[in-house]
Amino acid sequence: MKIGFEAKRAFYNSGGLGNYSRSTIEMLSKYYPKHDYLLFTPSTENAVDFKIPENVKTIVPKLFLSKLFKSYWRTVRLSKKIIEYKLDVFHGLSGELPYKAHKKSDTKLIVTIHDLIFLRFPELYHAVDRKIYYQKAKYACEIADTIIAVSEQTKTDIINFLDIDDHKIEVVYQGCNTIFYKKTDTNKKIEVAQKYNLPENYILNVGTVEKRKNTLSVLKAMSYGKIKADFVIVGKETDYQEELLKYAEENNLTTRLTILNDVPTEDLPAIYQQAGLFVYPSYFEGFGIPLIEALYSKIPIITTKGGVFSETGGLSSIYIEPDNYKQLSEAIKVVLTDAELRDEMITEGFKFVQKFNEEKIAANLMNVYLK
Repeated sequence: MKIGFEAKRAFYNSGGLGNYSRSTIEMLSKYYPKHDYLLFTPSTENAVDFKIPENVKTIVPKLFLSKLFKSYWRTVRLSKKIIEYKLDVFHGLSGELPYKAHKKSDTKLIVTIHDLIFLRFPELYHAVDRKIYYQKAKYACEIADTIIAVSEQTKTDIINFLDIDDHKIEVVYQGCNTIFYKKTDTNKKIEVAQKYNLPENYILNVGTVEKRKNTLSVLKAMSYGKIKADFVIVGKETDYQEELLKYAEENNLTTRLTILNDVPTEDLPAIYQQAGLFVYPSYFEGFGIPLIEALYSKIPIITTKGGVFSETGGLSSIYIEPDNYKQLSEAIKVVLTDAELRDEMITEGFKFVQKFNEEKIAANLMNVYLK
């Protein structure tokens, strides 16, 4: 079977969409090596670090105009490439499919929709961006033979916001980088702790430092409950970071707050595994990969009640109302002081997270391709 991927973000996105694209390509080529895999990308120059598996071929534009007008190549010319390469399956990994791809071949078209946050929280996006995201997602869902939703929450949103029939939608959970599966050795932990000047006892949050992630509530909980642990945030910087720093300064928490913005993936497991607790009070997520990373890292989790969070966090995590910092404060105190509860949360959480193992995810994806 010939399987093609719209793979731009595998080469040019270091965040969630890029990680999903790379892991999908890697796991399918690993567990189902007999198929032919083709990556369609407008370029590979100055790409992120991505070791392409040996049994995967990369296709880039050859014509001068296609190289010059990369967006045109991705949105229009790719439809012709699908025919040219006689693909059996074409998978848009990040919510997009080429224009009129459904009219020019019998190739099975699949698109992954990660979330529709731009519709749930429109105030977080510029009007022009919202319109573009909506048009791309709506069009891709309409022409796709199958839509992959990364969670039941995302499936519900696709039905409600885009008016798509549920029979077209398959839920295939995503996982995390396999680097989180392994226990980090002591020397690496020491190296990372020294590199980032990590405190001895800290609460951890990982994700873009933005308002939707609601990390301010953790600082409020620390201040209210006089919690002694420090707080470490790892993620891409936005303007919201200044709000956090300002609150910390006004509430004598500056020395207890560490924000790390440009941490390479290879250092993350050591940061996770030295944390005492992972707190993730986000208002909304399409899936919540950091929760999976935390469960694999064997640290207890406190996260948001409702939405996708129980799908990803399992029964062993503690769930709170995201704006109730007093409730969050009490939950943090309980987890940090009750050793028996912590052990139970860690043990049961690690059992639960095995459902997101890459081999199971690869099998679920392949089942969608073969249907």
